[in-house]
Amino acid sequence: MPEGGIDPKRRRFLAAATAVVGGAGAVAVAWPFLASLRPSARAQAAGAPVEASVAKMEPGQMIREEWRGRPVWIVRRTERMLDSLDKIEPRLRDPHSKVESQQPEFAQNQYRSLKPEYLVLIGICTHLGCSPTYRPEVSPPDLGEDWLGGFFCPCHGSRFDLAGRVFKNVPAPTNLEVPPYRFLNGTRILIGAAPGEAGEEVA
Repeated sequence: MPEGGIDPKRRRFLAAATAVVGGAGAVAVAWPFLASLRPSARAQAAGAPVEASVAKMEPGQMIREEWRGRPVWIVRRTERMLDSLDKIEPRLRDPHSKVESQQPEFAQNQYRSLKPEYLVLIGICTHLGCSPTYRPEVSPPDLGEDWLGGFFCPCHGSRFDLAGRVFKNVPAPTNLEVPPYRFLNGTRILIGAAPGEAGEEVA
């Protein structure tokens, strides 16, 4: 044994072992901090397109989804609902969707949709961000005899028709927003990707 009673090989082994254990300890301490800096799975998915199924929707029904933290409404409109859109135009502020920021180019039409039957909207009032209620009934006592169905914001009284178009003389300045979306097939909608942005549309 060398002078001093310490084996150099043993000393090197102990030094290496201490370094390994110390390094592992540093990683163990740092890992929670580093992991906290990574976006959560929810945050990672917040900007990603969201798929919705309309397979079980009844005519006149509305379902709710969420995309980028905002409510998205999908309404399966009836023939009566579609017929009402012409009748209501004189009472609307922007019946032809001239404010381009409120919908993708594909929705600048009377129905504000890819397919007339299905309406897809961001469910946030364009006045102060409240969430309007879906009021599909005709002539309810609280909305008047000339109400043909649509969306009513209880916060400040803004009204929108069954295409999300804003009425005149209400606080909301613009139509409800139409998000980008496309049909994956006859019963599935991809919210957050317009036709051509995430592959080809399936008829």
